[in-house]
Amino acid sequence: MKDLQVFTTEHGVASLILKEIPYQETAYVILRDSLEPMALAEECADFCRACGGERIYATGSDALAEYPLHTAMWEMSCLRESIPDTDAALWPVQEKTLSRWQEIYNQKVRKVPNGAWMTHADAQNMLDTGDGYFIHRGSTLLGIGRAAADRIDWVASVIPGAGADVVKALAHAATEDRISLTVASANQKAVKLYESLGFLRTTEISKWYAIR
Repeated sequence: MKDLQVFTTEHGVASLILKEIPYQETAYVILRDSLEPMALAEECADFCRACGGERIYATGSDALAEYPLHTAMWEMSCLRESIPDTDAALWPVQEKTLSRWQEIYNQKVRKVPNGAWMTHADAQNMLDTGDGYFIHRGSTLLGIGRAAADRIDWVASVIPGAGADVVKALAHAATEDRISLTVASANQKAVKLYESLGFLRTTEISKWYAIR
């Protein structure tokens, strides 16, 4: 299912993210321009529900605060040298291991607020960019992640308590002095993990509200 970058009604203009509906029955609405944001949000929600969306979240207007807050998206950052070291090692994703990485990712993403499903095309793109990793200690798989240059874009442990080592290992893939990442405020377990490693909240990127 394709996203609609421009969805126009008598109440204004929005973008509809519909690609998650087949995988997670979830749709996202970004209000772009409206004098009647609540009416626009409801109209967008009706359309998303007709497309199969069971959970619908919206952002883009302060008026949406009338709905329950789903999550805020925060950017956090820290100096790379301040992240403690680890003996865990990075194993770059290869063609023969790509499907396994994608399988683990899609198992974990269901529990992450605003997490995006990884399609085969997405997985191939990750392989091309070369920023996907398995994190091992010896022969034991600790988790998976994505990282490059100045960002860590995904962290998931497969062993309870291994999240810190996954982050520490991914920091070795970064090349800039400061590393940033994005996290949902509703994912308090992840927020506390990043704070324990020295990451500080720097920017609130957006707030998402549950409109259905």
